Amino acid sequence: MVRNSSEDEEDHRNLIPQNDTSDNDLNLRPEDELHSVTNARAINRTNGGGRSPRSAFQIDDIVSRSRNRWKISLNKRFVFAAVFLTLFVGFLFLFTDTRRFFSVDFSSFKLDPMSSRVKESELQALNLLRQQQLALVSLLTRTNFNSSNAIGSSVLIDNVKAALLKQISVNKEIEEVLLSPHRTGNYSVTGSGSDSITGSSYYADRCKKVDQKLLERKTIEWKPRPDKFLFAICLSGQMSNHLICLEKHMFFAALLDRVLVIPSSKFDYQYDRVIDIERINTCLARTVVISFDQFKEIDKKSNAHIDRFICYFSSPQPCYVDEDHIKKLKVLGVSIGGKLEAPWNEDIKKPTKRTSQEVVEKFKSDDGVIAIGDVFYADMEQDLVMQPGGPINHKCKTLIEPSRLILVTAQRFIQTFLGKNFISLHLRRHGFLKFCNAKSPSCFYPIPQAADCISRMVERANAPVIYLSTDAAESETGLLQSLVVVNGKVVPLVKRPPRNSAEKWDSLLYRHGIEDDSQVDAMLDKTICAMSSVFIGASGSTFTEDILRLRKDWGTSSMCDEYLCRGEEPNFIAENE
Repeated sequence: MVRNSSEDEEDHRNLIPQNDTSDNDLNLRPEDELHSVTNARAINRTNGGGRSPRSAFQIDDIVSRSRNRWKISLNKRFVFAAVFLTLFVGFLFLFTDTRRFFSVDFSSFKLDPMSSRVKESELQALNLLRQQQLALVSLLTRTNFNSSNAIGSSVLIDNVKAALLKQISVNKEIEEVLLSPHRTGNYSVTGSGSDSITGSSYYADRCKKVDQKLLERKTIEWKPRPDKFLFAICLSGQMSNHLICLEKHMFFAALLDRVLVIPSSKFDYQYDRVIDIERINTCLARTVVISFDQFKEIDKKSNAHIDRFICYFSSPQPCYVDEDHIKKLKVLGVSIGGKLEAPWNEDIKKPTKRTSQEVVEKFKSDDGVIAIGDVFYADMEQDLVMQPGGPINHKCKTLIEPSRLILVTAQRFIQTFLGKNFISLHLRRHGFLKFCNAKSPSCFYPIPQAADCISRMVERANAPVIYLSTDAAESETGLLQSLVVVNGKVVPLVKRPPRNSAEKWDSLLYRHGIEDDSQVDAMLDKTICAMSSVFIGASGSTFTEDILRLRKDWGTSSMCDEYLCRGEEPNFIAENE
């Protein structure tokens, strides 16, 4: 069947619109146009494969146009991207500081010849410092500081020691400054060598504990006869004097084979508040001391009668006893047989050195109850009396020590405020100005001078805090606090604070009703001072002497213990009235 030309033209018009530039054609996607071409070819094959030159040309033209439109679309995208990038870079330059993005510090890449020379100089300085440090330590350890026993020479030697230690300390500071830029993390350039230098035996132990040589201690036995009593008379001074007097009375009682009677609180201090009397008997494993009330129970027959009253000192006043004290004894129901007597001429102001044999010869008696007073100033067998633990053989460290309540309270205070390493300072001021100025040299120092002495000791002992036991006014302690400075840092002065229910360190005293007792407070101060690493005392004070006794007996005495500004005179002394 042959199709006529009119039908072919009709089909061709339906397949490919000629010269059609409508919006539909322009909006065709390239893939749609290719799909149209494929359909046209299929129709052409269906019509017998007849293909006119015009139809073939038009198909190829469509393919070419679709490719061109694809290229134009891609070009539009590239143009848009370029415009956007240009605008972004423009905004970046306008609104940001681009120098920091592109600046590079090349200084670190420069080879600085000065840097290597500085490092070399620092290493040479370190080497010289180490040599100086070795020389100073060697001088310190090789010098014979025990060549003289004179007080002046001893003080001079201590000053030389302090100067050497100061220079070693400065040497170490310079070394640390030079080393600081060369340290990374925990690494030290010097290694362990530096520690071995500065940690020499003397430098590390300059305030070590005193060897009390307990194996060389000489003692006597105290085995009293149960029916022989010694009534202790201690009247001079305050509690510290009385405790020292009581210790000497124990020595007398041991020599005379007698039981010691502790005075009543109506005649003397209330000793059982500050010391444990029964503990003394435990230390000797026998009854050697009794209270006044126990004595009255035992001596009911004689009605607490003193058979003989012997005075150790005859002047300026026998036994240091006046009429008021005699009346107090009578009120207690104590009668005295005979008059006060003195076995020798002894002046309190110039006591004579006495031996144990002399005491036994002069004070030995067959009387049941004798009284001896006052023996505080007695100068007798000092080598025995001043031994650690005293002259009597016992199993404790010392016979007279603070009660258990006071001891534990002191430990709790130290744990709360001070820690293990601290200096204790007894600064006596009230009534001490006139007392010290009557002595030669005076022992009353201006606060700035005292602060300088204390600061030197702090540096020497390397302690971070000071416990202050004082009767000084706040004006004085405040000034002292501001002046005690070591290495640019103020060293805190710690005093016992007022009662605070939030603090529990003093709860034992509060529970037993002795928190407001002045004698308990004084004994608490002594106990804290006796436990310190280093003690600075007040020359001429029996409070200080009792602390030194406790430190000696407890084994806490330090090589650095000393009186305030030892060897120095006050830089200003007021005239007498």
